[in-house]
Amino acid sequence: MSSLLLLAPAAGAPESTAPAGPVPFTAVYGVEWHGITAGYSTLELKQTGPDMYSYSSHIRARGIFRLAFPDVLTQISTFRILDGHVAPLTYHEDDGTSDESKQVSLTFDWQGLRVRGTAERKSVDQPLKPGTQDPFSVQIELMRDLAAGATPATFVLFDKHEAKEYRYTRERTEALDTPLGHLEAVVYRSDRPDSDRVTRLWLAPTLGFLPVQAERRRHDKVDFSLHIREVHR
Repeated sequence: MSSLLLLAPAAGAPESTAPAGPVPFTAVYGVEWHGITAGYSTLELKQTGPDMYSYSSHIRARGIFRLAFPDVLTQISTFRILDGHVAPLTYHEDDGTSDESKQVSLTFDWQGLRVRGTAERKSVDQPLKPGTQDPFSVQIELMRDLAAGATPATFVLFDKHEAKEYRYTRERTEALDTPLGHLEAVVYRSDRPDSDRVTRLWLAPTLGFLPVQAERRRHDKVDFSLHIREVHR
């Protein structure tokens, strides 16, 4: 789910009420690119050990979109739950080819407080601030914050070569008719100052704040969106 969902722990986040651990799931979404159905995306959260998890997204582009689709097709984050929060361990993204200019592989060293790896053929070795998320683990941290009753406002995300701060704004609640039935969703806006890109997420409280819809806008036009099709737990 390419960059569609961002961390310093939210100020005042009530750790004592955070869920003990995320519940594994598999969710399937329809993908639209510039308003045209382009394929499907599968999100999967798996527990791999005590407090250890793997979270992945795979987009299956169809037809001509297999060649033309410009976004990341695979994202994989491994993380652990530390002091009630998500701590990423590794992050990988690629476009389904062997082109290293479209690959990112990062390792988060929480003892040495460094992020190391490669991003688009460039070496990465940067300081790691407590609470930082990768572009995918942040989705789980956001879901946990909301389930705990916190209201996240800013997140620090390590994006390719550096850490960047994102703003999160709760805009409204909205009712959606989906293949899962009628769902009430909380709509969050995510953006950065001086950026032309805005992301909105529709998060369903009855599904543990799982995203059931998402869209990315550039210059106020939707270029990429996701719509829930099915969920398995």
